[in-house]
Amino acid sequence: MSKKDYESEASEHLPSISKKTYKDSLFKLQVELVKLQRHFIGCNDKILIILEGRDASGKDGTIKRIVQHLSPRETRVVALGKPSDRDRTSWYFQRYIPYLPAAQELVLFNRSWYNRAGVERVMGFCTEIEYEEFMGSVSNFENMLVSSGIKLLKYYLDISKSEQKRRLKNRKSDPLKQWKVSPIDEQAIKHWKSYSVSRNEMLARSHNPMAPWTLVRANDKRLARLNIIKDMLGRLHYRDKDKGLIRPDRQIVFPYDVSNLENGQLVK
Repeated sequence: MSKKDYESEASEHLPSISKKTYKDSLFKLQVELVKLQRHFIGCNDKILIILEGRDASGKDGTIKRIVQHLSPRETRVVALGKPSDRDRTSWYFQRYIPYLPAAQELVLFNRSWYNRAGVERVMGFCTEIEYEEFMGSVSNFENMLVSSGIKLLKYYLDISKSEQKRRLKNRKSDPLKQWKVSPIDEQAIKHWKSYSVSRNEMLARSHNPMAPWTLVRANDKRLARLNIIKDMLGRLHYRDKDKGLIRPDRQIVFPYDVSNLENGQLVK
């Protein structure tokens, strides 16, 4: 299958939904999220959600809908900026540790330590030695988090090159999204192939039974948001769960497997 075929499949073969259906479904799922929060506060659970993906893949919008009606006291969104000079001389994971969830907390990372496997590697912000050290230790680090009681869910949002171009172009002209505009945006398109190679290696080397990756076909923002929330709710325990409501579409959200690239579920 050609690159053009992959992008066409990613954008055309997923059914869209009306704005009304989307809003109705989102409301019902947000009610389930409130049930989830009430439960994990009562049970002292610690939940960590990682959202990764290309620039403009929809991480911000997804996180906004997840936290919209949750208690801000027990919900935190983490989106770290560039590392400081001190960060660069510290253990790589050290800057993330203060933001990990304590009991009764839900924390969402809008990008995470996987910056090292993506933008840092592609843009030359880390050395190959630093990259290999990260890839050799990230699974052990995450296994420690899970063993300590943190419920860890990792999502990678995948979009086509044409969709990324369209979103980045729209971002520049939207006065409410100027904070998102970055010089890195242009590099995202220029280095598309390098980002694909780094993505594939990251997924293959950091996917493990204790901290598996879940992939999201995110060309349709509405469907991606709804199905990420459904998948989250389905994988976390809480009382009075509406099991019929939270069943995700496995054409959109699905577990990572080495065959994803060959069968067209990931855009090249």
